Amino acid sequence: MSATTHQQDDPLNRDQRAELALQAAARIQKDGPRTALITGASSGLGAEYATQLAERGEHLVVVARDGEALEALAATLRAKCGVDVEVLAVDLLDPEGVRRVVARLESRTNPVSTLVNNAGFGLPLAFELNDIEAEARHLRIHNEVPMRLMHAALPGMLERGSGRIVNVASVAAFIPRSTYSAVKQWLVTFSRWANGRYRSRGVTVSAVCPGYTHTNFHERLGLPPGEEGIPRWMWLSAPRVVADSLRDLERGKAVSIPSVKYKLLTAAARIAPPALAARIGERGR
Repeated sequence: MSATTHQQDDPLNRDQRAELALQAAARIQKDGPRTALITGASSGLGAEYATQLAERGEHLVVVARDGEALEALAATLRAKCGVDVEVLAVDLLDPEGVRRVVARLESRTNPVSTLVNNAGFGLPLAFELNDIEAEARHLRIHNEVPMRLMHAALPGMLERGSGRIVNVASVAAFIPRSTYSAVKQWLVTFSRWANGRYRSRGVTVSAVCPGYTHTNFHERLGLPPGEEGIPRWMWLSAPRVVADSLRDLERGKAVSIPSVKYKLLTAAARIAPPALAARIGERGR
């Protein structure tokens, strides 16, 4: 799930960010710097992952279609955090764009040690009315593209005996909601398997499953801000989602569900009758 832009209700405070930065500095002194590649980095959770990883001292490769937004983000993070930021302005629905990102992941120069598969978009719930080519693109961006990028990143990570992969999924993976739930469920299932397969060899794979989060996702669907009808208590802030997911990643968790309320919701959804679960899924991403 995601959301339109609202004022964040639980951003990380300065003391928390300072503590994370100190932890990152100690790690860099011990293991050396890391480079993170983040897709969908021009806004929303992608930009927040870029920000928090840069604050932890990781160099970045930021990927999205909007080159202007990427350059602005890169300039800010270079100045603020003193890290190197590469910009890859590509369309991941274009095979050539994917090839460029795959080539970067396979490069042994400044190898990528953290991959964040965040790029994606949503569609209306009426599957029978949606353009089938849009549905095919939806499937490709959420499943085929992350699969190709993970396949490119894993050999180098395994050879080095170290790596981290974050697949941004959703609590929708546990709640029936048209093809969006289906593609997110694939990410969760594959991440569970991959973490079990590769964690003993130094590579952690984690599916992050946020609930309603303050980003611009719904605006991209053409929904005006503030009209989702979702109670305030259900909203999460992007900084908190990212911080919690990175903490779970460091702990080697295969699935990260930020906040207790969504842990409880997903547990209830697993045992709810299918018709009831589907009605819950009608409430949003």
